[in-house]
Order: sequence, then structure tokens, then C-alpha cells
Amino acid sequence: MSKYQLIALDMDGTLLRSDKSLDPATIRDIEEAAGKGIQAVYGTGRAMIELLAYVRQIPSMRYAVCLSGALVYDFKEQKSIVCHELPGSCIGEIVKTAQKYDAMAHFLTEKESIARTDQVSHMADFHMGIYQPMFLELTRKVEDMAAEALRYGSIPKVNVYFRSVQDRAEAYEALKHLPLSFAFAEGASLEMNAAGVTKASGLQALASHLGIAMTETVAIGDADNDRAMLEAAGLSVAMGNAAKDIRELCDAVTADNDHNGVGEAIRRYCL
Repeated sequence: MSKYQLIALDMDGTLLRSDKSLDPATIRDIEEAAGKGIQAVYGTGRAMIELLAYVRQIPSMRYAVCLSGALVYDFKEQKSIVCHELPGSCIGEIVKTAQKYDAMAHFLTEKESIARTDQVSHMADFHMGIYQPMFLELTRKVEDMAAEALRYGSIPKVNVYFRSVQDRAEAYEALKHLPLSFAFAEGASLEMNAAGVTKASGLQALASHLGIAMTETVAIGDADNDRAMLEAAGLSVAMGNAAKDIRELCDAVTADNDHNGVGEAIRRYCL
């Protein structure tokens, strides 16, 4: 019997192939683990609305640590277990900074993905072109993000997609005084949550809810925004496509996301 009972899976660059599809072999391995009582869960920066197409393909994945830990959700009960929001006082400053760099601000709530109309049509400018079809389909598009920011007293997560890593670095320096958790992601993206909220805090909340010790958890990821979750889990596994520093901090390295690295790790350590 495996010592591991809960497997947290990052999505982009980990669970999903480069074209954002699921490998049937990965689904098979996740379902086999579920049959042995080992639960795989999403550990992602994505919003709920961005998960639903995948949830239908892997019925055994009941729980999500999404919005980078701000929201822990139970799909079977259709309710949140935990939801943390960053203060509204920060949102306007984030948007103002995004505007300074002609960057794309993106609001994520429990039920919505929100971005500026004209920017959704030009996501390649922000190194996010692979996501444009999803944004065109799922995002609520608005004309003015500063005006939209005024509607919220708080919000679970804000992302900003920059035109260059230099712009991101400068913007981070301007924003890091805010009471927030920050993570670098994708090509030149900055993710922001309430202070203390990370994928690790979300995984810890879910493990506690399920009565599972953190020593019985596995985390699999590839990027900086997975770092806290990888460090907190009982076993950390880096994807073969992970950044060098992520591979070095993990206990093990598996195959890349286009060759069922998730399934390889599940078979090696959990089955």
C-alpha cells in the first residue's frame, strides 16, 4: 500500500500537454490511482471556469486547489472549502502599474475570468498566445479594468501579463510592498494573491479537510509558482520540462509533460 494518499498536480506544463490537452495515458494512471484510494487533485493557478472542460474528462479528480491556493473546491458537493481574497485596496494599484507597462491585467473570481476586450484579442503580445482561444471563449470582456476594479471590495486573484520579463521585474519592485503573495509564471506573468496564500497553503487546507498528513502528499510541478507546494509536500516531483532550479529543489524528476510525466510519477511512487 502506498504511503502517499493525495497527489497535487499543477496543470500547465505538468498535467496538460503543450497543446493544453490531456494525454489518455495520464488519465488512465490517475484513474488507476483513484481505484486504489489515492486521490489526485488539481493544484493550479487557473480559475474554476478554466477547469471545467478537464473536470469532465477525469471524473475521479474531485477536488481543486485553484487560483494558486486562494480557492479550494469540492466538485462533487459543488462548494468551496476555503476561499481567501486579496484586499480591494490593492487592486487599483495593480491595475495602475499594469497600465504603466501597457500590460494585461486579469481578474479571477470564484466564478469568473475578467480581462480587457482589446487585449484578449492580442494575447501573443503578452507571451500568452496559447491561451487566447480559452480567453475568447470563457473570459468576461470589459473595456476598462480600472473601472472594473472599483466593483470589488476584495478578489481571490489578480494576474498581470507583461510584454517582457524586464517589465515584470520592474513592476514587481513597484508592487512588492503590498500585503500580497507574488509568484512568477509563464513567459512574463506575475500572479498575486492575499498574503500567505500559495498553492502550499491550499494543499495544506485540503489535506487537513481530508484528514491526510502532509507527509502523505505528493506535489508535481514545473514552475516558480509551484515552488511553495513542492516544498510543502511529503514528496516533490519536478517535470522533465521544469526549470533547472525547480528540478534541483525536488526529490525526484519525471518525464516531461508531453510524455506522461505525471503518469510516470504516479506509477513509480504511488502504485
